[in-house]
Amino acid sequence: MKAKFISKSIQMISMKILAFGDIHSDKRKARELAERAKKEKVDLVVITGDLTHTEFLTEGIIGPFARHGIKVLMVPGNHESNAAINFLEQLYSNSKNIHGSYVIHYGLGFFGAGGANIGPNILSESEIEKLLNDSHRALLNSKRKFSKKVMVTHLHPRGTMSESFGFEGSRAIRKAIEKFQPDLALFSHIHEAAGMYDIIGSSRAINVGRKGMIIDV
Repeated sequence: MKAKFISKSIQMISMKILAFGDIHSDKRKARELAERAKKEKVDLVVITGDLTHTEFLTEGIIGPFARHGIKVLMVPGNHESNAAINFLEQLYSNSKNIHGSYVIHYGLGFFGAGGANIGPNILSESEIEKLLNDSHRALLNSKRKFSKKVMVTHLHPRGTMSESFGFEGSRAIRKAIEKFQPDLALFSHIHEAAGMYDIIGSSRAINVGRKGMIIDV
């Protein structure tokens, strides 16, 4: 079963999201998360990158969600290129790549940029900054209404709890959060930091991890 991804402008009081990243081609984990999304009756799934392991074994990652008719937003991590995510978007109509782009879904505006400063899929700080600026500008320029904003990246922001494990975060992502003040900033990348969160201004910045988190927005 394939659910066509149609972003809707109907305003919701709240939305339930299942967010995760870093499953690295683990088809079993993808099935578990899809079952959880169905059981919890989530409105949307957000994947914060590293769906694959160096772009191998893309099969079985989005399919379980498509079979349940669950819509998915995603960005690339540092283990796959944007082209690989575009391929999955074309293959599964329930999915949408928001790397340098945006979606307004039931009154929530999502924008993002994947990639990282290490690994096979490297993006510079200036590239990440431009992608976030462009995607946020496009969201604001949309004529459709939204009540809250969610920023999705793979890499964590500089100066957050995820740096506790020795990996510096992104200055560009931190700058974007401080400037745009999304209600939520979702990311992963540092596996050990799953579940850790910070408050940056009025934004909640959360490392969602590979086990996934149910978040009410």
